[in-house]
Amino acid sequence: MGICQSGLPQTTRPLKLELKEKLKTPIIVFIIGGPGCGKGVQCARLANKYNFYHVAIGDLLREEAGRATHRSKIIKEFLLKGALVPSGYILDLLTDNMLKPENVKGFFVEGFPREINQARMFEEVVGRSPNIVIVFDCSTETMIQRLLIRSQMGGRVDDHERIIRHRLETHYTLCEPVLSHYLQKRLLRNVGPWESGWAPFLGHSPRI
Repeated sequence: MGICQSGLPQTTRPLKLELKEKLKTPIIVFIIGGPGCGKGVQCARLANKYNFYHVAIGDLLREEAGRATHRSKIIKEFLLKGALVPSGYILDLLTDNMLKPENVKGFFVEGFPREINQARMFEEVVGRSPNIVIVFDCSTETMIQRLLIRSQMGGRVDDHERIIRHRLETHYTLCEPVLSHYLQKRLLRNVGPWESGWAPFLGHSPRI
């Protein structure tokens, strides 16, 4: 397992066969989009509507950053810089949380993958692709304004304009290969986050 200078893993190993089997049946929906696009609100609503398990990568990272450990300090530094946490750690965090619940119908995985290596690593580690990938369209200025308003409420270490703009730049730079990857697999659905009629896109998966 490769370790970056931060001490967090850059890579991870495939799950054991019995763990892969546990994630073979549930429906897996990835929901991606820029910071402030509204994916968190919609994921929570959809998880409640379809009785799916909601995994929010950003929330998990912020929860980990709030702990009093050396690793937490490193993660907080990544968040303050608006940088990506190493992919190996993200995959471990994601799969650990997906394996916790029992008898799950499906998952809404919010904020993943952030870059192409995460997408490919998921397929290697879990042994399958998601059923569908929904990407939220939202203008840059709208996202910035939403995040600045949210920053006034406090509680988020990465909601400051300098960090916000860096996060958006990183998102746009790394997102295109991810979209191309899932477009080639015919899994991508591109929608506006506040369109009232976008939820039926989930119907494209025959198992929902």
